[in-house]
Amino acid sequence: MPRFTFAQVKEETYKAKDAWWTVFLVDPLAGRLVVWTANRTGITPNQLTLGAGVLGLLSALCFVAPAFVEGTGWGWLVLGGLLFHLSFVLDCMDGKIARLKGNGSVFGSWVDFVFDRIRFFGCVMALLVTQWAVTGNAAYLIVAPVVVFFDLLRYLNGSQVAKTRRAMHQTIAELSGETRPGQPAAGLGDGDPEDDEMADAPARPDAPAPTGFYPRVRDFLLRNRVRPHLFSGIEFEMFLCVVAPMTVVVALFTPLNSLIIPTAVFSVLALALFEVVLVLRLWKDTRRFEARRRQLLASGAVAAAPAETASGGS
Repeated sequence: MPRFTFAQVKEETYKAKDAWWTVFLVDPLAGRLVVWTANRTGITPNQLTLGAGVLGLLSALCFVAPAFVEGTGWGWLVLGGLLFHLSFVLDCMDGKIARLKGNGSVFGSWVDFVFDRIRFFGCVMALLVTQWAVTGNAAYLIVAPVVVFFDLLRYLNGSQVAKTRRAMHQTIAELSGETRPGQPAAGLGDGDPEDDEMADAPARPDAPAPTGFYPRVRDFLLRNRVRPHLFSGIEFEMFLCVVAPMTVVVALFTPLNSLIIPTAVFSVLALALFEVVLVLRLWKDTRRFEARRRQLLASGAVAAAPAETASGGS
């Protein structure tokens, strides 16, 4: 039986760029659990996905519990947030196990994605609707559909941005002769919106140090595997289902009941801001694409002219 090491897990399963929540709060635990799981058990990626779903269900039940217990129920909300975070740890482990052992499947990827959406929808609705029932504050009912809308918008926009970028890369590759029509261009990735949404790559070790505040920050993030897209779908989910319910602890020290509503509003605004940045960046890329496409078409027409003339005179 092969013995996998933590260094091997990092090398073969960690993404080159990932969300900061994953890099700092998930991978240090998930990577070590993957080593133990891969070496000592026969657990499959699909079983880990199922386990993540079970923890997600328990998290939702904890969010609902305050409606049936006396007092503030803050302990249930904190437990629900912890369980949601652990469910995400398992969710990250299934992909790592699949890449490490090569036992993943296309259907398993579909199940993983669908379970993710069901888990988030169920937990965030359980949290917000129950808080409305407990407090009578209608703001929870107003925030709930807004949160769901932005979650759907984020995933629809992310997949569409990735699709548009792949199409542009494919077109340029075909026009420049790098690939034949219909042949996939190299280096386009697997279509994961979380990977494709930012095209930045870490600077080479021998590259000069960047100047300016933003270039230095971006270089620092990329060197630590953190995407400059700082508030993506992962942070959105974690702030709503982990950070927000845990803010009930402020009630133990302040007159405030919780910061669930402010955290939800912040999450929506932050996600919207980074989605706008993503769209603006795509718009600039499409303008460069159109200019490059016209250039390649023009150069192709000029190059073809002598051949056509020679053919006509023979």
